[in-house]
Amino acid sequence: MSETKDERGRPAEARGGTRARTVEPADDARDIAADHALIRRAQNGEEVAFSELVTRHQQRAWRVARNLVPTDEDAQDLAQEAFVRVFKSIASFDFDHAFTTWLYRIVTNLAIDHLRRRRPVTSTARNEDDEAGFDIVDTRVDAPSDALESRELSAEVRATLSGLAPHFQSVLVLREMEGLPCNEIAKIVGATHVTVRWRLHRGRKLFQEEWERRARLRETGGDRLGGGAES
Repeated sequence: MSETKDERGRPAEARGGTRARTVEPADDARDIAADHALIRRAQNGEEVAFSELVTRHQQRAWRVARNLVPTDEDAQDLAQEAFVRVFKSIASFDFDHAFTTWLYRIVTNLAIDHLRRRRPVTSTARNEDDEAGFDIVDTRVDAPSDALESRELSAEVRATLSGLAPHFQSVLVLREMEGLPCNEIAKIVGATHVTVRWRLHRGRKLFQEEWERRARLRETGGDRLGGGAES
């Protein structure tokens, strides 16, 4: 299933005891209106308006990228490239959507492309037509983001996530770390709501299996943590 999306603001199509918490509040109507006002000014050629838009969202763009790619430098490069793409396409922004939805889509696409260039992956996702029959809600699987509450485990969480295929990584990051609802994630990744929920269900299981595998290796003194979960 292709992850290529429209980048003009239109939809193209661990382990712990509690659910993930939203890192920052979801955009309310005032935030969306403020972003749209800046975009309109930027479309009229006001450079300061575009700079303010970048300032409002650059940390968010970096954070999403950093939760998907292995280094701070990679995340910084991807965040910068995302705003370059925003600048190039801002004239055709679709005001029916929040700016953050568009930004998340661009950053996520760039990160997925980056990950795919780094290593080949084999998708475990079935065709969309086959996914509707799955039990896509599994309350027994703990949310991987809870491990981030401990600073010492954050690197291990990222390392475990890196063992998953990019399409699983992206939905886990957006849901468990960014706290976005499934319908918003569906717009960002260009998939159906059912597909997103299936990827979350499957991704959480793969994450847990990889987390436990790495824990067993540490307990037995294993010096190699490579391999990773089926991706």
